[in-house]
Amino acid sequence: MTPSANRMGSYGESTVLSKEHFKAQELLKKASMAAAVFHQFNQQQVDRIVERTCHAGFQHRVRLAKMAQEETGLGIWQDKAMKNVFATQFVHESIRNEITVGVVAHDEAHGITEIAEPMGPLFIKVPLSSPTATVLFMILVALKSRNPLLISPSSRTLQCCAETARVCYQAALEAGAPEDCIQWLDESSREMDHAIMAHPDLALIVAMGRPELIQAALRSGTPAIASMPGHVPVLIDSSADIPFAVQNIVASKTFDNGTLFASEQAVVVEEKNAAAIVREFEKCNAYFLKPPEIKQLEATLFEPDGGPVLKPACIGQPVETLAKMAGITVPAGTRLLIARQEKIGDEYPLSGAKLAPVLAFYVRPNFEGASNLCIELNSHGDACHVAAIYANNELVIQTFSDLMKVGYVMVNMPASLGAIGGIFNRLKTSLLMSCGASGKAITSDNITARHLLNLKRVYRRRDNERWKNFPKDNFLDEHRTLNTVLEEYNRNY
Repeated sequence: MTPSANRMGSYGESTVLSKEHFKAQELLKKASMAAAVFHQFNQQQVDRIVERTCHAGFQHRVRLAKMAQEETGLGIWQDKAMKNVFATQFVHESIRNEITVGVVAHDEAHGITEIAEPMGPLFIKVPLSSPTATVLFMILVALKSRNPLLISPSSRTLQCCAETARVCYQAALEAGAPEDCIQWLDESSREMDHAIMAHPDLALIVAMGRPELIQAALRSGTPAIASMPGHVPVLIDSSADIPFAVQNIVASKTFDNGTLFASEQAVVVEEKNAAAIVREFEKCNAYFLKPPEIKQLEATLFEPDGGPVLKPACIGQPVETLAKMAGITVPAGTRLLIARQEKIGDEYPLSGAKLAPVLAFYVRPNFEGASNLCIELNSHGDACHVAAIYANNELVIQTFSDLMKVGYVMVNMPASLGAIGGIFNRLKTSLLMSCGASGKAITSDNITARHLLNLKRVYRRRDNERWKNFPKDNFLDEHRTLNTVLEEYNRNY
């Protein structure tokens, strides 16, 4: 891959007649040729390629995880290795038997046949938080849907993303995949990203991470799937098993140092259970910050005038590092920092998304107040895709589910790993959760191979006998009401 310039313009700047423009032309030309070849493959060929690629990615899961942790300086390599397992073994299990070539559905009674076709070249901007797992996942679902993939790493993930792509590309080629079905950039350039996103031959953008990147993708004129960290609230109801709830929340929020986009961001509890919940968190080595320490942590995590966006240097850092940066002394073995909060909003940045082992903690008088606060917390962000509740009262669970305007409500399970799917529930396993209409995306689904297909529908003639036999003058008679027309239209039907 020819290096692209590392110029620091903002997303969305014009790239017409720049060197990035011509490089994008070259990349998309190769991708389009690969797409033309891939379009001719049958299901057996596709499945063989996907299986070989999955095995290769899985075989290197630990090495790639260590590379990602070393290069980015964030997260926990053991958890990154597990992400790689989810992105290979679990994803492959979920898509193995999917039909993605030719006829995928046929309804003889209605005369409808659905035929799967690939979209064409795809572009993925890889997030800093989960680089190798994201690349592994996107490669598998792109290959399964016969779509060539262009991969753009962030500046801090160039080596691990390139090695992940290389391992998979080699395996795919050995299994018979077309040349250039996987391409990757070996330098990070905002202008290069924009030039590719705006190219007319690109079929779909997958944008993950920063709001400015998401906005650039949505403005590019190319269809896009957007994913960003969510403001995920978790309510611990009075009917919950408190030790169970707290243990799950701590395990979820500390997984890879809180870098999953669907990780919990705020715990909301009822006043009558607050003390017991605090004690349980402390048993699990969580540290409740004192008011002055909260201010110190806020100043450390967020820019003074930068809004509620976590500093890149703080993403995925362990508690010890964050505490040291903030000048806070915490007990040895502390796994999680918790900040008591009263209000939400940009002026209270700890109420928002934090890709780090840090939680906000709210107390409200009753379930109504707690659930209303969860609505406010979730709607404050751009990505309202997940909320969670721990409860053993079905009416409470149903009421909470009805109130929350989200794509997924996780019940009695870790939000971060629950959203991946296939671990604590039967969701399709995915490392890409679209942020839904609130984030200007068309869906809030867990994205998988079926979302990367164009479905062509063939309709056979099936006459509507009622319409065929019904006197059309009845529709032209202005004195006939819908009820009188329907009475005759549906007679003997």
